[in-house]
Amino acid sequence: MTVHDAAEPHPLDPLTEDELREVTRTLLETGLLTASVRVAYVGLDEPTRGEFEAEVRPERRARVVLHETTRVEDRDVLVSVTDAEVLSDRILDAATEGQSPVLDEEYELAERVLAEDDRWVTALARRGLRPDQVRAAALSAGVFDDLEEEEGRRILRALAFQQRHPDDHAWAHPVDGLVAFVDIVARRVTEVLDEGAVDVPDGDDGNYHLREEPPRSSQRPLLITQPEGPSFTLAGRHLQWENWDLRLGFDAREGLILHQVGFRDEGRLRPVLHRASISEMVVPYGDPSPVRSWQNYFDTGEYLVGRYANSLELGCDCLGEITYLDAVVADAQGEPHVIKNAICLHEEDYGVLWKHSDPWALSSETRRNRRMVVSFFTTVGNYDYGFYFYLYLDGTIAFEAKATGIVFTSAVRDPDCRHTAQIAPGLGAPFHQHLFCARLHMAVDGPTNRVEEVEAVRMPVGPANPRGNAFTRSRTPLTRESEAQRFADTSTGRTWHVVNPNSLNRVGEPVAYALHPEGQPTLLADPSSSIARRAAFATRHLWVTRAAPGEKYAAGDFVNRHPGGAGLPAYAAADRDIDGQDIVVWHTFGLTHFPRTEDWPVMPVDHTGFTLRPAGFFDRNPTLDVPSGRGRHAAEGQSSEEGSCGCPVAER
Repeated sequence: MTVHDAAEPHPLDPLTEDELREVTRTLLETGLLTASVRVAYVGLDEPTRGEFEAEVRPERRARVVLHETTRVEDRDVLVSVTDAEVLSDRILDAATEGQSPVLDEEYELAERVLAEDDRWVTALARRGLRPDQVRAAALSAGVFDDLEEEEGRRILRALAFQQRHPDDHAWAHPVDGLVAFVDIVARRVTEVLDEGAVDVPDGDDGNYHLREEPPRSSQRPLLITQPEGPSFTLAGRHLQWENWDLRLGFDAREGLILHQVGFRDEGRLRPVLHRASISEMVVPYGDPSPVRSWQNYFDTGEYLVGRYANSLELGCDCLGEITYLDAVVADAQGEPHVIKNAICLHEEDYGVLWKHSDPWALSSETRRNRRMVVSFFTTVGNYDYGFYFYLYLDGTIAFEAKATGIVFTSAVRDPDCRHTAQIAPGLGAPFHQHLFCARLHMAVDGPTNRVEEVEAVRMPVGPANPRGNAFTRSRTPLTRESEAQRFADTSTGRTWHVVNPNSLNRVGEPVAYALHPEGQPTLLADPSSSIARRAAFATRHLWVTRAAPGEKYAAGDFVNRHPGGAGLPAYAAADRDIDGQDIVVWHTFGLTHFPRTEDWPVMPVDHTGFTLRPAGFFDRNPTLDVPSGRGRHAAEGQSSEEGSCGCPVAER
């Protein structure tokens, strides 16, 4: 592994405050950043694996997306932070390449434009409302073939919610049957669609944050302490815990990133992942009404989940012996904004790791498991998402997304509606999905990897299986990108093994890590739909591509207003060889949400994720050296003997 000067930012570290200021200074001096231009995104342009592994320190570069507010013009700019110069500057073709992400100021601008539009004001008046009583949720609009007049424009669509007082959660009072299309650059409303007034739901219990009754008093303190401190060390962004070794990155678009994930095995640091992130997430809605049939949001590509990371609080978001890392993102003027305590690091007990009581050997041994947790939380509109990476003692890696917040609401017109759930009297929530795509740049014992589809196979009764009890498994190599577009199948226990054919374990088999999917539904929209073209990544559980610079996002670089076909379909169209190559595994997973009454007024956390487990990567159980913990975990007032992990064994 190449050693870099610790006095300077590591080549994979996020851009610092000083570096962001240098980028902005360069953009100003070259005339690219003016009074009418906004910085829609800026982040580290990461060195390629080859650049990183070279002896020469790679150049620090920033990728910047600029938006011109006076016309539909976005620029994709590459800036050398090292040399303070613009390396490339390209204007996007909005019709074919899409547009820059939505800016915070555009939400407020849309509300101001709507408040001055006679059609909007009149539509609200029919419902007994004024613009100052309503919050307009201006949302990314998608691209639809029957709306050709929107081509080349920067459009947001606005739905209305009544806010009855400053502390009122307006999501409780949707103003249904009404939507407006706002041209943000022209600063005018292009269309108001009014299907007729519907009673605005009362939804008073939506203000759960104002509840006056006392909280329950039944909970006694639950204390998690590590008197000797945590078991991990953090040097800058370099995390070491037990046998794990990795670097932590953060980006305004993807949020948390893991780099150079390796496991120390018998004195050797063995790579597992070169890079891991959640490259995209989309929330498609299933209500076909004209007012809502366009609803779908790419929270990563259109809104930038990292930009909205929360500042985490001890005892609320994180519990125990916590270490925090800040994140730095740029605002619309390119100035650095520090998100304090954006990333939470801590250890958790995770129950029994392994256990056996043997009556023959008169032995009884138990070991407890624990995991390293690296996480952040983000708020995108009405939803809040937690992104959690877990590292386990036995070499397992897992990811979990936690979805909570407030469901997107509507008024209930028809209690028997097939596309909306009634979550409170008169208050509905359309059916929808939360679909994530993990980008896993694999490095299982090095960059020469392949993927095999492994599943259980039932064997018929016959000469080789006379009693019909036998079953086996099949292994199918996925050798080209066209073959590696697959669905999960829980009926056969289908998993995908990332194998290194050049590295064998002690029984002569290639070392591997197995991806275990949850196997929940992929995108449920019709294959011919706009959202299926734009979120094509979500139509499969698995894609495997050859690693290539510039192929970073599952739905492409510029998702906002993109007509579709970008990202994974475009990457895989090359149909490259992926057998024993430097490969990227893309995994789609997520939730199909039929909202419940229990999801109102605030939704308890729902969970989704995946697991990467070693499958022949180690020669034996790598946790045999984990201490028993006898007497080290006794509660106050309990003897160490009572806290022992030993259990009585029956005599022979």
